[in-house]
Amino acid sequence: MSGSSSLATTPFTDAERVDIRRFCGYPAYGAGSSGFQSWRFFEAYGTLEFRLTNLAPSEFQVVRQYLLTLYSMEQAVPSASTNMDTDQAAAWKHNKSEIVERARLFDDWCRRLIAFLGIPAGPSFRSSAAIII
Repeated sequence: MSGSSSLATTPFTDAERVDIRRFCGYPAYGAGSSGFQSWRFFEAYGTLEFRLTNLAPSEFQVVRQYLLTLYSMEQAVPSASTNMDTDQAAAWKHNKSEIVERARLFDDWCRRLIAFLGIPAGPSFRSSAAIII
């Protein structure tokens, strides 16, 4: 049995849609589909919005399972900062790369969600050197 089978099969709430966009690397959507930055002007945004609206009930469940995992991982990154002041205490030694490793793991899970949705990664996953203004 799938771990997501107990989750809701209903369409996403606005808050869930915001989190999905964010985890997929897309910027804030704004108050509506107006202006030059509307998703209507970018194929990837349009594909994402179409997918978020038209998933099968079991796919809503799978995405919600991703959300649960990502919420937990996202909170673990700033929580790890509480150990930044300790390099060594008795026999315990802090992993100096814990935050970087947690951030990489979080990004990996975001990319898994992106792959499941079948969309390109959003602008926040692209190198800033590749952006041409």
